[in-house]
Amino acid sequence: MLFNPAGSQRCMDIERIIAKLHEKGFKVTPQRLAICKYVLSSKDHPTTDMVYLEIKKKYPTISLATVYQTLHLLSNIGMLQELNFNDRISRYDPKTSPHINIICKNCGKVEDYNTEDTERLWHKIVDSLGFKPIGQRIDVYRNCDQCKESTTSSSVSDVTNEEEKV
Repeated sequence: MLFNPAGSQRCMDIERIIAKLHEKGFKVTPQRLAICKYVLSSKDHPTTDMVYLEIKKKYPTISLATVYQTLHLLSNIGMLQELNFNDRISRYDPKTSPHINIICKNCGKVEDYNTEDTERLWHKIVDSLGFKPIGQRIDVYRNCDQCKESTTSSSVSDVTNEEEKV
C-alpha cells in the first residue's frame, strides 16, 4: 500500500508519483498530487465523486473535471485501474498487479483478493498464452456480509409483519 505512516516510505512514494508524472510529461499541481495520494492509498476503490468530495475539503475550488482528468491520466499511465461496470459508476483500483476483485452485486462494494496461488496461476496463464497481456481483470460476484445481513433482517421483518396481519 502506498503512503503508509512511515515517513521515509511516504516521501519515496510521493517522489515516485511525481517522477512518473514528469516522465510522462504532465505537470504536478498540488490538486493533482492530492488526488494521486488519496486514490493510490485508498482500499475502498473510490468513485470519481468520492475522490472529488474528499479532495474538495482541502481544495474547495477544485473542479470535477480536474478529478476526472487526473483519474483517467493515472489509468492511462498504469498507476491505477479503472473498473467499469455495466450498471454502475466506474471505480478506481490502485492495485494494478494481478488479483481478484470480489464485488457485491447489491451495493457495489469491491474488495481485493490475492494469494500466492493467484499469482502462481496468473503466471501459468501468461506462460501458456504465448504473448504478454497488456491488462487483466478478474471479477467474482457475491452479496457482501452487510447486504446478506440486511436481506436476512428484512426477510424476518416481512414474515413478522405478515404474521401480525393474520
